[in-house]
Amino acid sequence: MDRKDIFKTVDHTLLTQTATWAEIKQICDDGIAYGTASVCIPPSYVKQAKEYVGDKLAICTVIGFPNGYMTTETKEFETKDALSKGADEIDMVINLGWVKDGKFDLVEQEIRTLKAACGTKILKVIIETCLLTKAEKIKMCEVVTNSGADFIKTSTGFSTAGATFEDIALFAENIGPNVKMKAAGGISSFDDAEKFISLGASRLGTSRIVKLAKNENAQGY
Repeated sequence: MDRKDIFKTVDHTLLTQTATWAEIKQICDDGIAYGTASVCIPPSYVKQAKEYVGDKLAICTVIGFPNGYMTTETKEFETKDALSKGADEIDMVINLGWVKDGKFDLVEQEIRTLKAACGTKILKVIIETCLLTKAEKIKMCEVVTNSGADFIKTSTGFSTAGATFEDIALFAENIGPNVKMKAAGGISSFDDAEKFISLGASRLGTSRIVKLAKNENAQGY
């Protein structure tokens, strides 16, 4: 697979707590230079980043990140605030406690609320696969499919593990045709990226792929 085709799937990501504007600006420059799908950045930088890149690059940000246990009202406010500041895409974290309690109706309603706030903007749903059982992952494929969200996403990159080939294969077997897949966290090589794409992922959340292309030390998310 041509590297340009891989870059087109990448949400070039910087979500560390200590991220500075200089670092955000650099990943925006890299996103434009390498033709990535978007940059995924903290909400506090969305307005500044959108003003910086204009229409040259999509700006993605995270909601309820990384733990997901904020109230739905808080997540809805975060979403509307990010969109008002220029965000093009929203990656939300589900309430994992509700999943463990079997309150899938609440999980689905929350996703529906955020999708309503997003309108035509893309909503990706992070289910944090490393914390779920296989049965819970399958159920979340059903919930995300029914919710109207655009993507199901594996991971925040801030928990115990990131994306696995097995999880993307499981998603592919259980999501509806209206849902796309994003593999995120721990994608450390072009070979891995190509494998995730071959399994059906249309987005990759990673900071390492562009670093590899720049011959930099490819550590991190």
